[in-house]
Amino acid sequence: MTRPLELLSAHACFGGEQRFYRHPSVQTGLPMRVAVYLPPQALAGAPVPALVYLAGLTCTEETFPTKAAAQGLAAQLGLALIAPDTSPRGAGLPGEADAWDFGVGAGFYLDATQAPWAAHWRMESWLLAELLPLLAEWLPIDGQRLGLCGHSMGGHGALTLALRHPGRFQSLSALAPICAPTHCPWGEKAFTGYLGSERSTWAAHDASALMRQQAQPPYPAGILIDQGLDDRFLAEQLHPHLLQAACQAISQPLTLRQHAGYDHGYYFIQTFIADHLRHHAQQLAR
Repeated sequence: MTRPLELLSAHACFGGEQRFYRHPSVQTGLPMRVAVYLPPQALAGAPVPALVYLAGLTCTEETFPTKAAAQGLAAQLGLALIAPDTSPRGAGLPGEADAWDFGVGAGFYLDATQAPWAAHWRMESWLLAELLPLLAEWLPIDGQRLGLCGHSMGGHGALTLALRHPGRFQSLSALAPICAPTHCPWGEKAFTGYLGSERSTWAAHDASALMRQQAQPPYPAGILIDQGLDDRFLAEQLHPHLLQAACQAISQPLTLRQHAGYDHGYYFIQTFIADHLRHHAQQLAR
């Protein structure tokens, strides 16, 4: 059988391997890329739990592995790290290459319904129906023990995918997430482009709206969110207070930590990523 994952490179890292893969996606119709860190325990043959990390606008599958400094602790915890690319690439759509900064063009971790994006911008289906099952089949990863984390646009993706697919992920966290995209310029632009102008369809991809619809707390062991107070996007784009209120409304335990002096970038992520890895490792332990 032809191996469906093409290994592009592998690098020894803290006794494990940082790998970069490409595969031909049926869901997007384009080659898609993903980074996977396998800790020493996985290389020894034991299926390990995994944390899926969704990155933000302008990022790729290389951003988290090269900037977050997470592999050392992941090796100690026996935790694989999965970092997918943030968007389809190479479709040749007008303005595609220049759009990732502004919303439309960036993946936003949903399946687009509007032309010209609907044919290829199927990030939700790629991740859930294709990529994660593929990795669990071909790599020493326990597909039943998955945590989900993300930053910014990827934080939006982590929160919404976890709420849209109950039971698929056993732990959840985010760093500076877009918590209410129906109430911010990034979300409004992306949703109009991908889902159309009918705002009633947008709530299905808004974490704060989805949380309020839950019949019971979906993560009783708790959700962790970190937010920098010097983040220039906090007031206009992120709105963590709306998610906090939604969690309070259904008694969902939420630890929302707000940090003076920290901005939106990877120095902020480096500072707090260890707490997120431990949060997931604890909830994924058997």
